[in-house]
Amino acid sequence: MDKVFKALADPTRRYLLDRLHENNGQSLGELCESLAMSRQSATQHLGLLEAANLVSTVRRGREKLHYLNPVPLHEIQERWIDKFERPRLRALSALKERAEAAMSTKPDFVYTTYIHATPEKVWEALTDAEATAAYWGHSNVSDWQVGSSWEHVRIDGSGVADVVGTVVESDPPKRLVTTWAGPGEERPDGPSKVTFDIKALGDVVRLTVTHENLRDEAEKRQAAGGWSTVLSNLKTYLETGSPLPVDLWGRR
Repeated sequence: MDKVFKALADPTRRYLLDRLHENNGQSLGELCESLAMSRQSATQHLGLLEAANLVSTVRRGREKLHYLNPVPLHEIQERWIDKFERPRLRALSALKERAEAAMSTKPDFVYTTYIHATPEKVWEALTDAEATAAYWGHSNVSDWQVGSSWEHVRIDGSGVADVVGTVVESDPPKRLVTTWAGPGEERPDGPSKVTFDIKALGDVVRLTVTHENLRDEAEKRQAAGGWSTVLSNLKTYLETGSPLPVDLWGRR
């Protein structure tokens, strides 16, 4: 919270957040177009926003795209403004719907969270069938080799997989990329794709989830709410050893 308030105290950094709210996923050059300062100064401001978890970045070729991450703003609202009135993720979903720029070259959804754990523990939590069953309500089943299939299997004993796909990249414990689709689902533009980027920052891990090729705004809203809940539960599971109570995250 101290980093968030420090970042928000500067009008230039607030302006950068406004720019990303208007058009998410901008490069440094795009953000500098209306700033009366050098690229080096703008980079320093963006670095402070990223350190406060207010901005997430994703590489696309030679460019680094910047995305507004409204989670810390939502936490401020929840703690000091109206924590008794709104569902925990309502503000995030609303900001996501307004801010997302529908460009095919940009990710459709980006979420960044920081977890007190090692990269190996985060990788295990994402790929181990028993771990995912504990905090996700489904077991992620695969050998996690490139080209292998994977399944998101219900834990009710039915063996039903609600999501299936293929492992596109697997670089433990740094990066995992898989396709996502319903069983038997065929789409002319292909399945959606999810990327997990895991980076150690001292005794903390930065986990960035990118979900691309979502079909429409309804699917984007569903992804925003779903990933926010799952990753909050993952963070709690790794930091405390237990997931959130079931009635807080909807698993039945």
